[in-house]
Amino acid sequence: MREYDLAVVGGDGIGPDVTDAALAGVLAAAGRFGFAIRTTRHDLGAERYLRTGTVLDDDAVAALRGHDAILLGAVGDPRVPPGVLEQGLVIALRVALRQSVNLRPVRLYPGVTSPVTGVTPDNCDLVIVRENTEGLYSGGGSTSHAGTPHAIALQHSVTTTAATHDAVQFAFRLAAARRGRLTLCHKTNVLVHAGRLWSDVVEQVAADFPDVEHDYVHADAMCQHLPLDPGRFDVVVTDNLFGDIISDLGATVQGGLGLAASANHNPHGDGPSMFEPVHGSAPDIAGTGGANPAAAALSAAMCLAGLGEAEAALALEAATASVLAELPALAGPAMGADTATIGARIAERVGSAAPIGDPATSFVAAFAGLAPRRTAPA
Repeated sequence: MREYDLAVVGGDGIGPDVTDAALAGVLAAAGRFGFAIRTTRHDLGAERYLRTGTVLDDDAVAALRGHDAILLGAVGDPRVPPGVLEQGLVIALRVALRQSVNLRPVRLYPGVTSPVTGVTPDNCDLVIVRENTEGLYSGGGSTSHAGTPHAIALQHSVTTTAATHDAVQFAFRLAAARRGRLTLCHKTNVLVHAGRLWSDVVEQVAADFPDVEHDYVHADAMCQHLPLDPGRFDVVVTDNLFGDIISDLGATVQGGLGLAASANHNPHGDGPSMFEPVHGSAPDIAGTGGANPAAAALSAAMCLAGLGEAEAALALEAATASVLAELPALAGPAMGADTATIGARIAERVGSAAPIGDPATSFVAAFAGLAPRRTAPA
């Protein structure tokens, strides 16, 4: 029997709640499709930091590196200064585990209403591929004369051909497995040096994918085109900062951050990929049952795809979508649809819910076909 070793980092706030709900779907899929999941929980997040003063150490990274994949709930706690957990845990793991590609599907599922007029399941199905380790998120910077009228802040941006190539090549491969269209999103008219590097890499990689059409959209123009005409896009590739911004805009188009899944993907196969919902830790509702675990369940479906279990991933996605379609009538703990109950309903429907759309162009199926098999830990 195939067996996978899954690291579970519940994190903070609602993170443990939604992760447990998502795991119910993962285990149901494993049982139905003939593979085993072994889970190991890791104590990482605000409580560990407040207890020890350490966010992430070498031993924790080494332990996580030995797993096949990582499920992350959420990080963030008002008791911890901003940036400590985000940079010290999430961004640090992306760099340490070579998770150079961030994947954010933007898909409106049947039964979910977009707040944007005219957006329907037929015209909202794209994927944002974001470079995940560089740009303005690379961490360099300095401040002088802080607290004075003469304060100066420098924030460095780093763009390398190697990391850009990782993102662009994966984006072209994904587009080739879907509908054959790729869009580069940047600000080449202002950020001329980084923009030229991105444009050059796109043109170089495009030569290997003659069947994939590619075009270009400025990041500010993307903020207009994406909500008004999401059907214009198939695969969008972009840098770290722009990807962070436009993927949250995409989440709004698809119904809200509570439905947005993501993958921090290692395209080389020499370390685990990490899968997480992007809605944040919402500490005010932690433990109340008021969190919707759909984004965590969809992230778990991406995790199964990343392990190469395409059928199981599609089944978990379909089960989650079928329950999502009912939530307007069931939402809220008072209506019997708390976090755990929604997770249980998703698990019950794995394998019986009708498939969503055309599996031939499904992001989940395409990702399963592109995910590398793990090599020995580096």
